Amino acid sequence: MKKVLSSLRSLLWCHWAMVRKKGVVILCGAFLFVAWNALLLLFLWGRPPIGRLGRGAAGEPEQAGHPGDPPQAVIPILVIACDRVTVRRSLDKLIQYRPSPELHPIIVSQDCGHADTAKVIGSYGAQVTHLRQPDVSDIRVRPEHRKFQGYYKIARHYHWALNQVFTVLSYDTVVIVEDDLEVAPDFFEYFRALYPILRSDPTLWCVSAWNDNGRDGLVDVGQPGLLYRTDFFPGLGWMLLRDLWAELEPKWPAAFWDDWMRQPDQRGPPPARPRLNSEFVPFTRLDLSYLLRDGYDRRFQSQVYGAPLVKVEELQQGGVLKGEGPFRVQYSSRDSFKTGRRFHGGSSGASANAAGADYGRLRSRERLVAGPTVPLT
Repeated sequence: MKKVLSSLRSLLWCHWAMVRKKGVVILCGAFLFVAWNALLLLFLWGRPPIGRLGRGAAGEPEQAGHPGDPPQAVIPILVIACDRVTVRRSLDKLIQYRPSPELHPIIVSQDCGHADTAKVIGSYGAQVTHLRQPDVSDIRVRPEHRKFQGYYKIARHYHWALNQVFTVLSYDTVVIVEDDLEVAPDFFEYFRALYPILRSDPTLWCVSAWNDNGRDGLVDVGQPGLLYRTDFFPGLGWMLLRDLWAELEPKWPAAFWDDWMRQPDQRGPPPARPRLNSEFVPFTRLDLSYLLRDGYDRRFQSQVYGAPLVKVEELQQGGVLKGEGPFRVQYSSRDSFKTGRRFHGGSSGASANAAGADYGRLRSRERLVAGPTVPLT
């Protein structure tokens, strides 16, 4: 009997020990299962849902935010460079002020094959994309244009670089700056705000951040966010869409591309340009719908023809602008226009039958002056 009881105790002990070991195994298994699934969840957390790509076909990343939010536009910056090692100053400002590397990739297209400049650009690593224009050879030109060899190379470089942006890299838009320009703090804010205006208004050709008359003493500094439409191509920091490049590319000139853009045959709908950009302006918070053509033209015509009339000849004879303005200055010829501009201290900007502040039907005879010390805005 004692042997039977002893055997029974041994059996119970063995059974209890096995149950305890199985419990440990079960607990360990449950822990590993939970840990594995937690790691898998963390890995998949930031990935887009099945069927959605992180970057659209048009180069637009998915926008962080609520489901259904539209993607934000990618607006690359194309820096045209050659042999200026001071390109560093331009790149430093662009990198300092850009709100997002993903929304504003910086592409530096270098001509000339200048090694020191290439070294400076290369020092930025993955912060920029460095493209090298492969053909740096001289261009055959007629004898009287040999001194303009540089202008031919610049036009060739622009043609190649824009094809890289739109055809090879497949972007829908681009902002072009040259290697000697330092951008303002609201540079990106400006172009982000005007991008939807440019896309929605087919009567706008491009958007420029440059104003020949945007200098102290020439504009109303109390309205730094005021923008204009103009028939004059300003260049020097400008945004265009793929559709415009498709129109310009087949007929791109061999030289003097910026003067070519201002010719009446090329000059399409007017660009938008700033009045003054001397302080940060939150452009994306402003209502810029006033730039759309129909409403803009009505207000512009009303403002011009509602202003007191002054002739350039009167100013030349000692007349002064009295009152707060604006005033309508009327000129009778191209020479009187230039004279009036010099009288007020503004830039004549005359090129290809266009003046630096031209717009609409006022191009030939009249210009608007915004105040006694503010010429020909």
